[in-house]
Amino acid sequence: MNRVPAETALGLAWIVALVASLAVLFIGEVMGQTPCVLCWFQRAFMFPLAIILGLGLWWRDGSVGRYGIALALGGGVVALWHMGLYAGLIPERIQPCTATGPSCTDDNQLVFGIPIPLMALAAFALIGFLSALSMKETQT
Repeated sequence: MNRVPAETALGLAWIVALVASLAVLFIGEVMGQTPCVLCWFQRAFMFPLAIILGLGLWWRDGSVGRYGIALALGGGVVALWHMGLYAGLIPERIQPCTATGPSCTDDNQLVFGIPIPLMALAAFALIGFLSALSMKETQT
């Protein structure tokens, strides 16, 4: 079976992180949708991914995938928790920072009919997978 070259896998992971970062900036800044508390935590993992993976590609650092895996796992856990709240699987409600802040579970969490937490979870999973692929090749 043909392997994906490490640099290609890393490049794809960076593209996913960059597009996801730009998408949440578009949703928040252009569409004017204030992020909920859990979206902020997800951003705390996604934004560094775009920078770290991009710098790893620039410097041709084959081991940067390990940082991609770590950040993707952290962000994925937050996104999974957020998706559980959104879907009603987790009954506890996370309160926003202010009484008038956005909810983590209402219809404002939908973009094109897809829940934002689900999109974030898919992005983190894909970035983690691609980062792991880039590491696998460098170890052999």
